[in-house]
Amino acid sequence: MSKKLKRNLKRIIISLCLFLIVLITNLVLKNGFGNTFPKGLASLVNNDKVGFLLPFGLYFLIYVYIGHDVLKKSFINIVHGQVFDENFLMAIATLGAFGLGIYTGISTGEPEGFDEACAVLLFYQVGEWFQGYAAGKSRKSIKDLMDIRPDYANLQKGETFEMVDPSDVAVGDIIQIKPGEKIPLDGVIISGDTTLDTKALTGESLPQDVIEGDNVLSGTVNLTKTILVKTTKEFGQSTVSKILDLVENASNEKSESEAFISKFAKYYTPIVVILAILLAVIPPLFIGFKDNNWLTFHTWIYRALSFLVVSCPCALVISVPMSFFSGLGGASRNGVLIKGSIHLERFNKASVFVFDKTGTLTKGNFAIKKIYNETNEDILKLAYIAEEASNHPIAISIKNRYLEANKVENFGYSLENIAGKGIKATKGKDTILAGNLKLLQMFNVYAKEVIDPGTIVYVAHNGNYIGYILIEDEIKEDAKDTVAYLNSIGSRTIMLTGDNEKIASNVAKEIGLTEFKSNLLPQNKVEEVDNLLKDKKENELLCFVGDGINDAPVIMKSDIGISMGGVGSDAAIEASDIVLMHDDLKSIVTAKKVARKTMRIVYENIIFALCIKVLILILAAFGVANMWLSVFGDVGVAIIAILNAMRANSKKY
Repeated sequence: MSKKLKRNLKRIIISLCLFLIVLITNLVLKNGFGNTFPKGLASLVNNDKVGFLLPFGLYFLIYVYIGHDVLKKSFINIVHGQVFDENFLMAIATLGAFGLGIYTGISTGEPEGFDEACAVLLFYQVGEWFQGYAAGKSRKSIKDLMDIRPDYANLQKGETFEMVDPSDVAVGDIIQIKPGEKIPLDGVIISGDTTLDTKALTGESLPQDVIEGDNVLSGTVNLTKTILVKTTKEFGQSTVSKILDLVENASNEKSESEAFISKFAKYYTPIVVILAILLAVIPPLFIGFKDNNWLTFHTWIYRALSFLVVSCPCALVISVPMSFFSGLGGASRNGVLIKGSIHLERFNKASVFVFDKTGTLTKGNFAIKKIYNETNEDILKLAYIAEEASNHPIAISIKNRYLEANKVENFGYSLENIAGKGIKATKGKDTILAGNLKLLQMFNVYAKEVIDPGTIVYVAHNGNYIGYILIEDEIKEDAKDTVAYLNSIGSRTIMLTGDNEKIASNVAKEIGLTEFKSNLLPQNKVEEVDNLLKDKKENELLCFVGDGINDAPVIMKSDIGISMGGVGSDAAIEASDIVLMHDDLKSIVTAKKVARKTMRIVYENIIFALCIKVLILILAAFGVANMWLSVFGDVGVAIIAILNAMRANSKKY
């Protein structure tokens, strides 16, 4: 809890205690228990002419103590021409109540309104405190995730290192990072090796081992050894700065609901002030003319003041933005950064989800799915020999599989890369072929074409076909569950890929996608998204999910862009509306649930606040509701709405 919140809470508690003491004392003196007090005090309070002065003085002191900031804001706003806001309504209603109390105290000996005036501002401050507490909790949720801002950098100057502000480090400077320190700027390791904690950026719980030549991102924490890093970006352009800017500006882009409420309050407040004035003036004129009973004037003023109190739009003006802010905080607690409440609101409406395949639905790293032998020879070993010197992803998958059960070994074969076909490995008269069907046909080796979806590596040994290895891009573990959830809520799920139709169809079927487009070049993806945007229904919004680097143009074209695995990529952070920090598809489900819950809470608060206020406004106009009920209609409703809004800031999604 911030110092300001603690200070305000202390002021509320003191004011409440003083208010209760004065209220109880006044009731005791007024109800025949004056014998327990000094006779002079009891007689002063019960004096018909000046009896109101003591309670007025005591209540007014409490009023000024608890509400001086409201009165100050109201005065400043009036001076600047901003008359009709909640501070003005609170000030005019409560000061009017004190004026009414003085009038009734003089005319009837029974002052009416002092305690209500104090109560209005007291409970208004309670509502403001709850608002501050809720906002602080949501802000903390965001900051907890983003506790990655480096405080300093150890900059190399000659033979020594000097502690400087990260913004003072230039591109190409050498910085030292000791164990336990945060890496302040993006760069490349030029000396040393260590282990990094990357949880704050990627959500990955396992530490990452890095060596000389590896790139490191600002915001990660050095765990084991001292390293030297040559910076590749200025602090303002580094990963940590980009993400922090995203977070700090998240509440700047207002949703349509927030904009509506602001516009509504702008017209609503002057209207209710005019209605309150009419309520105070018109009825007593007619009643006074008819019955010659001008004392009823104070009754209508009291009703008008109650009308003003309950009409204050605090519950709407506070709770709707608070709901969105809590939703942004809840998303951040779950590793989802949303750039503004407008994107949270729009994501709730998203019903067309378009996915890039490689790196989004699949891991982007190939793995052996099937090994088929036609002979008794070790096909995996022969393929390993042929691919031994290659760094192609297909070759790496074969080598990784072989090395799971075998040691690294140089078999001494001469390797020849045949472009577009595969590799020929020779050692004396021993010849191994590993590649596509065209490679075998080139050397007159017969093999039947395999129609399994995926990449087929055909293997031949000394002129004889011995089998094949089926290799596929691994599907992410959470892809099926994510797509199943989106399908269950009535969304269209579409995959765009450059792979052939056979592979695309197999992946789409395994994951459960409703549609797919295959054989697409990068520029074709943009065209496909354009077509989908044109063909979608009026109430549909299209969300594109990509890896955030080569998909940046498509992300920017879509209604809502989500970057998958884009941490550290300028393109991801700048182009997308939502960044998934944990690099997993489950975060899309989380973001959707956050958006749906947030919007449900927004509508609950709007409907609840309007219904209660309209009801109490009518009761106040007819004299059924007193100012205490009006206080509930304003502050009570606001507190309930704020507490309801806080439900969006949850870890359980």
